[in-house]
Amino acid sequence: MKKALTIMLIALVAVSSVFAQGGSESSGKTEVYFLNFKPEIADVYTNVVEPAFEAAYPQYDLKVVTAASNQYQATLRSELTKSNPPTIFQVNGPVGIAENSSTVAPLQDTEFYGLLADKGMALSLDGNVVAVPYAVEGYGIIYNDAIMRKYFALPDKAVSISSAEEITDFDTLKAVVEDMSKHLDELGIQGVFASTSFMPGSEWRWTTHLVNPALWAEYGDLATAQSAATFEFSASENFKNIFDLYLNNSITAKGMVGSKADADSMAEFALGQVAMVQNGNWAAAQILGTQGNVVADEDIKFLPLYMGLDGEKNNGICVGTENYLAFNKNASAEALEGADIFLTWLFSSDEGKDIVTNQLLFITPFASFSADEVPNDPLAKQVNIWMNKDGVSSIPWVFNGIPSEQWKADFAQAMLEYINGRYTWDQVTQTAVDAWAREAELTGR
Repeated sequence: MKKALTIMLIALVAVSSVFAQGGSESSGKTEVYFLNFKPEIADVYTNVVEPAFEAAYPQYDLKVVTAASNQYQATLRSELTKSNPPTIFQVNGPVGIAENSSTVAPLQDTEFYGLLADKGMALSLDGNVVAVPYAVEGYGIIYNDAIMRKYFALPDKAVSISSAEEITDFDTLKAVVEDMSKHLDELGIQGVFASTSFMPGSEWRWTTHLVNPALWAEYGDLATAQSAATFEFSASENFKNIFDLYLNNSITAKGMVGSKADADSMAEFALGQVAMVQNGNWAAAQILGTQGNVVADEDIKFLPLYMGLDGEKNNGICVGTENYLAFNKNASAEALEGADIFLTWLFSSDEGKDIVTNQLLFITPFASFSADEVPNDPLAKQVNIWMNKDGVSSIPWVFNGIPSEQWKADFAQAMLEYINGRYTWDQVTQTAVDAWAREAELTGR
């Protein structure tokens, strides 16, 4: 019996060591575990990417796990401590690199990194390339132009302009939105804006994306924001301008926003219940994939996040990336090789590029894609249009300089208190200022 137990223990240790390395399983295949950041495309990875890659490379078992919305970093921390941790994971810019500095692997010798058209877009740590961007994205106010045309055709509209394209500043946006709220029945909608979602996991549209123009107005560029020990929130009133506009002209009453998720907001837009929603080109999959979607592709368009900043007539939508992929240096050599093969296949093979362009809907930074290989969805086209508008400059993604996720959590909680009437806006502003100083000190700025 002792001999049998000894043999069993040896076998268990051997199996455990294999799984701990994230390497070969008993099937003889090498597992490549990818922790995905984007819930809106989880089905594409599971139902399309996994089987296609495994058919092309049967020696690998691709496992894609998707973290819940706004729970990625917490999920990553948990998964990295397990015996079979992710081989590939996402980092959110320099802040993400700092949080995972002991885990990221050098990538400069990988074929995946070699695909990058502008090598300067990659992120480095201690002289090594450790994160490669995989998608360029843009966001702003998405609007349904069919509803907007219906509004501009009203004989008693309160504005002199005749199309959404003529909205080029906050004052005009506010006038249009507030007048539309007086004509909801005629327009056949329940609110101008979709829900200002504050269900846990959905605050990112405000704490990350909406605050970006204010960060840009204060710091000017990402590098300055990344090193800033203080945040004055000098554009606090500008932020309040557009935030109040959302809240006061929404399909959902203020007291109910805590029960609304961003997916609810996108469904409201897709079903024609509202005219506008703040989001990015990645939301095209949600709109087009909503059962009962009534919005025609040609009517899905962008407006910038106008909030009354100086010179905003020349501002475009926010364009940039926080989508960087990193490898886990603690994975086995076989798993790391498989990770490189997988991402190189996805972003350079004909089959992979077709999936990226037409199903994942990424606008990629890789030289392997031609000018014609861009997503055919309406919002990707809108990003390209806005990036090439004469006299208009895109607002860069300065929010990657936010010192921590805790700052976002504190800011979100303060905004929710304001929505529910328990905070003044001055208290929201002070919370943002104080939390920045505290988190900047904790992160060593």
